[in-house]
Amino acid sequence: MPNRIPLLLSLLLGLGLGTMPEPVVAQALLPYTLQIDSAQLEQTALSLAEEAVQLARLQQYQLAVPRAELATQLAPKNVQTWTLLGSLYLQVEQLDKGIEALGRAQSLAPENSSIKFVLGEAYFRQAKYEKAAEYLQAGLKIKPDTPGALFDLGNAFYKLQRFDNAIAQYEKAFALEKNLWPAINNIGLVKYEMGDVDSAIKRWQEAIAIDNKAAEPMLALAVALYTKGDKEKGLAMGEAALTLDKRYATVAFLKDNLWGDRLIAATQNFLATPEMKAALAKIQDAPPPPQTSP
Repeated sequence: MPNRIPLLLSLLLGLGLGTMPEPVVAQALLPYTLQIDSAQLEQTALSLAEEAVQLARLQQYQLAVPRAELATQLAPKNVQTWTLLGSLYLQVEQLDKGIEALGRAQSLAPENSSIKFVLGEAYFRQAKYEKAAEYLQAGLKIKPDTPGALFDLGNAFYKLQRFDNAIAQYEKAFALEKNLWPAINNIGLVKYEMGDVDSAIKRWQEAIAIDNKAAEPMLALAVALYTKGDKEKGLAMGEAALTLDKRYATVAFLKDNLWGDRLIAATQNFLATPEMKAALAKIQDAPPPPQTSP
């Protein structure tokens, strides 16, 4: 990377290497002991980490990673640099490296709940749901009132088909954060997979009441209503949902959002109707919304 060279030069100057005296010509050179300023190394590492954070905010993860890597080399006992590097690796889908870096961070700060939460997320993304639940629960023992971690734990339990446990975690998360409609939405997903369609409908209606622009509960509700026989309302709501976010018309995206087999099968039947095919064609052909000037 172009900025690595001046960065290295500034580091050398900071260590006093840019002003080293010329060696004396002699039969043998006297040994020279380099005095490394560990505080300066630490400061340089933190500066690099801050650059990486700024780049990450701009979603420039590929540029952020090498800065964070160098930061860990300069300050190998700094928990912040290892945590940052692990999080960045997760952003660029290098999950094994992310887990390794976060493990280093955890060894430096074993009681840091945030590191355990991120490790839980990493293992969830590897489909290692038992391991994910283990780390999330460990973090919640330290910091129990964390809505995001409770939500993630609910997702891990859902994937493990521990449905009652999943619902309990979603409810705890929502109790702490009343705008967390995904928690209510996911209770609906669980209820539908359990065969309790009426309860699922009620939950999706609650989620839409919190955010009437949330495409996911809107489409799920549309499918449930259509399947129960309220076809006109279901079709209208389904078109509205896909107009908000047409990605929900793809099975892969539904799976990524934890839709279960029962609901996906019903959704495929719903999307295969002539009315929804026509609606999707219209949505696909619609021009993109105009860009607003900043």
